[in-house]
Amino acid sequence: MERSDYFIRRFLLIIPTFIGITFLCFLLIQFVPGGPVEQAIMQMKGIGQGEAGRGQQAGSSISEAQRKAIEVHFGFDKPFYERYWTWLIRDRIGMKMESYKFPNKTAWQLIEERFNVSLIFGITGFVLSYLICIPLGIFKALRHEKRFDVMSSVIVFVGYAIPPFAFGMVMKMLFCGTTEGLWDIFPVSGFQSEHFAALSFWEKIKDIASHTFLPILCYMLGHFAVLTLLMKNSLLEQIGKDYIRTVLAKGGSFSRAVWGHALRNAMIPIATGFGSILTIMFAGSVIIEQVFEIPGMGRLSLEAIVGRDYPVFMGILSLTSILGLIGNILSDFCYVLIDPRISFQSGSST
Repeated sequence: MERSDYFIRRFLLIIPTFIGITFLCFLLIQFVPGGPVEQAIMQMKGIGQGEAGRGQQAGSSISEAQRKAIEVHFGFDKPFYERYWTWLIRDRIGMKMESYKFPNKTAWQLIEERFNVSLIFGITGFVLSYLICIPLGIFKALRHEKRFDVMSSVIVFVGYAIPPFAFGMVMKMLFCGTTEGLWDIFPVSGFQSEHFAALSFWEKIKDIASHTFLPILCYMLGHFAVLTLLMKNSLLEQIGKDYIRTVLAKGGSFSRAVWGHALRNAMIPIATGFGSILTIMFAGSVIIEQVFEIPGMGRLSLEAIVGRDYPVFMGILSLTSILGLIGNILSDFCYVLIDPRISFQSGSST
């Protein structure tokens, strides 16, 4: 009963937390310079400005009536709280709002176009990170301070020290044929080939794999060291506890003590990241997507921020906020699955 009450409270808290996040961000973007009204005014001032007429109209201005008409068009003539309520209720957290940068397309339509790309990118990177890092961390813990542990630690820390985007640029230079005389193994950019629709099913899978291999490798690089060392240190901590000594003192083997007792408890810190599986469609790094020119959610969010496309930016923020809040609850649920002895008191896990 205690656990069910805890999860009910957590789900109910999603609503006020979401409103607080979006209200604050909605308020802040009202004061960011270069918004849609300012951009529209600049475009009006620049109409007909060729090389010959640029100097003549550089100092031109618009009337107050024109400014008011622009504010009415973008809804900035209304009070802030009314605009937020319209965005929240009528526009379905902004998903039905039309993009400022892409005419005749709503925020949801743009997100939907990039959804599958980021979903494949995020799921693959997430699954591979855990499938590689958890066994590697366990193996390092069982070989603590031996040759394998030392050598693998050097590789892990070197990889951690290299920024993922810099690693991506180097990989692109070496394996994408951008430098003469080097290997041309992977496509230089994009998510799929131009003739993708004409390919067979297995050829499509091969095409997507060749386009995503290097970006996923770069994405994993940023999480590789942290997840591996977290698994190793967590298992080492459990191996050194009294209950493991008790198992060994009663005649149990070391393998049984590790695999039957210590490993489950060592997985509890790792479960913190399980909830992020709900946000994997937004997990792609913005810079990595820029380097490889991948049309994913990260790149869309950057375009929305740079272009002051507030409907798209707020739409992405809304989805990431909701999924992130639910993901935190999922992480707590994973704690219970890994160790049923965990109880929740006063809104925290103990």
